[in-house]
Amino acid sequence: MFATPQSSRNAGFGAMSGLYRQVGISTAVESASSHRLVAMLYDGLLEALAEARGAIASRDIEAKCRALTRAGRIVEEGLRAGLNLEAGGSMGQQLNQLYTYVSGRILQANLKSDVAAIDECRRLIEPLREAWRQIGAQVAAPAQPARQAA
Repeated sequence: MFATPQSSRNAGFGAMSGLYRQVGISTAVESASSHRLVAMLYDGLLEALAEARGAIASRDIEAKCRALTRAGRIVEEGLRAGLNLEAGGSMGQQLNQLYTYVSGRILQANLKSDVAAIDECRRLIEPLREAWRQIGAQVAAPAQPARQAA
């Protein structure tokens, strides 16, 4: 009924750990390039999907709802909201359609505890994350000086 000194200390550690993590994420976001921010969104989305899958397996409905709500918000408020449909042309339109589909599958996964829908979302997003990483590596690589003919 009452917290023991040990459990209070562990609870305090958990709260502090969460605060440090939150500060670390805030710092990473504030100092990140726009390319890195999208990579962080993809990573966060895949992490939330994995958490939801684990929560379904352990029958933790609250954790499932929390993880899938987070995943849906990342898609809607992060990835879709960040699209520039005018400048993106057909690629932007295709990503918008994909994100709309993924968002709907996340909703279905939440309503029905549908692991297959979660796995489908993961299979659709992982190639995008990998392509985004490869683009980032190319952008970050220092330009090679042009060789001059002797």
